[in-house]
Amino acid sequence: MSLTAGWDRATFAQHGMWITERMGAGGRVYAMPLTLRLDGPLDTGAMLAACAAAVERHPVLAAVLAERDGEVRLLPGKVPPPIRFEETPPEPGRLEEEVARPFDLESGPPARFTLFRLGAERHLLQIVAHHAVFDGVSKDLLLRDIAAAYGGSALAPLTLSCDEIARAEQGRVAAALEEAAEFWRPRWQDGQDLLLPGLTRTSLRAASGDTVEFRLGGEVAAIAADLGLTRFEVVLAALHTLLYGYGNARVTVAVDLSTRTEETREHVGAFVNELPVASSPAGTFAEFARSIREELRAIYRYREIPLARALGGISPRSALTPVSVSYRRRPAGDPSFAGLDASVDWAASNGAVRNTLHLQVVDGADGTAGAEARLRFNPEILDRAACEGVAERLRVLLAGIAARPGAPLDELPLPPRVVPAGQADQADQADHSLVTGPVSGGEGARGEDTELLGQVTAIWCEVLGVDTVQPDDDLFDLGGHSLTITQIIARVRDGMGVELSFEVFIDSPTVEGVVEEIARAR
Repeated sequence: MSLTAGWDRATFAQHGMWITERMGAGGRVYAMPLTLRLDGPLDTGAMLAACAAAVERHPVLAAVLAERDGEVRLLPGKVPPPIRFEETPPEPGRLEEEVARPFDLESGPPARFTLFRLGAERHLLQIVAHHAVFDGVSKDLLLRDIAAAYGGSALAPLTLSCDEIARAEQGRVAAALEEAAEFWRPRWQDGQDLLLPGLTRTSLRAASGDTVEFRLGGEVAAIAADLGLTRFEVVLAALHTLLYGYGNARVTVAVDLSTRTEETREHVGAFVNELPVASSPAGTFAEFARSIREELRAIYRYREIPLARALGGISPRSALTPVSVSYRRRPAGDPSFAGLDASVDWAASNGAVRNTLHLQVVDGADGTAGAEARLRFNPEILDRAACEGVAERLRVLLAGIAARPGAPLDELPLPPRVVPAGQADQADQADHSLVTGPVSGGEGARGEDTELLGQVTAIWCEVLGVDTVQPDDDLFDLGGHSLTITQIIARVRDGMGVELSFEVFIDSPTVEGVVEEIARAR
């Protein structure tokens, strides 16, 4: 992948993460750590050179993201990713500090490499990259290339540029956008309630997170073979069933879907889109799981299209729903480094969570040995003991499904139903949307500066492509999204000399709210 001399277009995923970072809602949640342990006589110079060769092949790891003319663009960074060697073993907490150290997407670099000496013939390579330039499959690709370069192989350059990738994606999305909107309108319901044991409220905000590690057994592969499903479909259907067991009649789980194409399968980058899968569990597990399969297959047709672009009315946020899942099936075996024993932590924690509860599964090639699983949760609203119980209940449920995949859902080993607290609906309501403050009352703004109100209204009409906008109309109800915000900010800056913050579009996403912010800034 190459970067052109000018500003390359960013992908939709990169644009969304850049917006979230500017809102102050990203940070550590977008850090993607990867740790490689190496035992044996390591050539440290060759390892550092191999990391540099991999970065040269994937220059997006050295790119910066910045706004230009209302668009988020990519440009080669002035500072390459640091590739360091520390000869002394890391102090306790040192690896966590590296993960927590923030990235600045506008100044870069969005990745860093640190090789630690643990002992005479023991080393650890820690890679941390921002999610805007990295995804789960990128972990496999990057370590494969580092291993090849360490072994003396030359890495062939990737000729497809970032701009070509983004332009092709935008063309495909534009062609299917109207059809995707028709698909999602009857399916999407924002502000879902959630029942889980020990849960005090739901959240769609990025926060410090804790992790419960466990392992899914070979039951997943057995169920998949028995029912003619993929292992991902089994895991997703089981998670829906578990949430149903807790008392959630309608279940919505956001899933991370790969947007890679044949042309981008060798490229490191953020080729992922989060989309919701909703269900009303009923019937036997076999019937229900096949309905999940059908829904997933229908969603796959629109896997590249961000939900907010299709529908509008969805505020920028770090997660679509309180519960989400990511599933990745790895190729067989860990990467091979000549003369060394290598082991990889493919699901290393970044110490953060995007929402209330996230299930991460990294599966093996055939699934018979089971899969690494982690539940990432927000400890401020869900205690660890409760989350450990959720993990154990999922394992028990999968064992029950493996024994009787054709059993009615209510005959499976479901958890006890959660009785909602008396005021749960009201307590949770505030966190179901990122609009956290009251919409500004606009009488003052309307009376104080009618001309300014008219100028801002004209900008909104132009950007949204509508004829009229009322002063108190909500931007997201009008179909606005992250790109819309960027374009409004650019036009206000160029025409009025005022730099708006992204926060105003979350706290007061109306013409009146923007007018009041401009008046305060002048």
